[in-house]
Amino acid sequence: SVYRLCTMRKLPSLLARTLTSGTSGSSVLPDMSEVRSRLRDIVGASTNWRDHVQAMQERKALHTLLAKRQEDLPPRRMKDSYLEVILPLGSQPEIREKYLNVHNSVRFGRILEDLDSLGVLICYTHTKQEMQPRSPLSIVTALVDKINLCKKIIYPDCDIKFTGNVSWVGKTSMEVKMHMLQLHDGDYSPVLDATFVMVARDPENKRPAFVNPLVPETPEEEEIFKQGELNKLKRIDFSTASLLKMAPTAEERNIIHDIFLNTLDTRQEGEGTVSFRSRKLPPNSAWMEDAKLKGLQICHPQERNIFNRIFGGFLMRKAFELGWANACSYGGSRPFIVSVDDIMFQRPVEVGSLLLLSGQVCYTEKNYIQVRVHSEVYDADTREHQTTNIFHFTFISENEVPRVVPKTYG
Repeated sequence: SVYRLCTMRKLPSLLARTLTSGTSGSSVLPDMSEVRSRLRDIVGASTNWRDHVQAMQERKALHTLLAKRQEDLPPRRMKDSYLEVILPLGSQPEIREKYLNVHNSVRFGRILEDLDSLGVLICYTHTKQEMQPRSPLSIVTALVDKINLCKKIIYPDCDIKFTGNVSWVGKTSMEVKMHMLQLHDGDYSPVLDATFVMVARDPENKRPAFVNPLVPETPEEEEIFKQGELNKLKRIDFSTASLLKMAPTAEERNIIHDIFLNTLDTRQEGEGTVSFRSRKLPPNSAWMEDAKLKGLQICHPQERNIFNRIFGGFLMRKAFELGWANACSYGGSRPFIVSVDDIMFQRPVEVGSLLLLSGQVCYTEKNYIQVRVHSEVYDADTREHQTTNIFHFTFISENEVPRVVPKTYG
């Protein structure tokens, strides 16, 4: 089954058990609104848009609290950043409306927002200085490495629990692993696993800042830490293998050439007259250029994060919803999200920006639809467009979908 994709394997769940054993079972777990208010307190963010400039000015004074070297910061363990948070959809029906979609299941875009907030709080927990209520660090999402789902439907009337901790640390970046579980018949069963990478910057969010090192304590933790290191190396490899820097591999060239030959219109007289331009669509296929969808968002102050930029979770939700609509209109039936990966946050989005989203079905296989969403901001003063994010979503459709076929080499 496709939903074997769920990576709730022995290691993370074993680790979760050892981490939880340190927390008392009877205490009431914080909910998502508490997560957001804790974040505001840690940063000293203003709740009034009018006062945001003043609040950011006050953060400048925290520069003196930054470590000059990573070695000056006390090392932390994985369990030091472990958090459990409840989303009480079952026990508090009044919050359900915000999470509900028309199919009477939970809006996945809202879950992306919650994961983003929780990931940031986990990193602040890892870097917390005992005597200091305010953190000098600005912690922001750099990328979503992977989210795998193992449940097709998330129920809107059962409590959800999120757990997570820092799983790897570089000098100025942290990898966070999070799990989401949902309550059924008195038991929490796994729904998804997520891996985010966060970066720490100075109080004004201008330059990188050092974070506490992480010390794995058990063989399981060693393994998880090692995986974090491998993930980092893979990302470096991936960024250097961009087509803008390197030629396609022999295998890639063959795939592209096969697709091209498959779409050549050979009905014309003789081999010599077939041209590059005479192309035809194979049966049960669609041209890639006809599988697009666009959207626009005006970025209002309501969507700002604790640093008065547009909240990364909001960007993910909007991109996901466009991607879902793209997959829905392409496949002609309800798509279900299976996997999210390689979401790069390339630059922050300012409040007041015009955010342009472009969805594109870029690969299909049987019932699967891969959608890429490109997001850019338009600055009305300079008339410039700048890429802010690229998102990749994998959906599974109820029915088999037409094969998507590129027309141009690009």
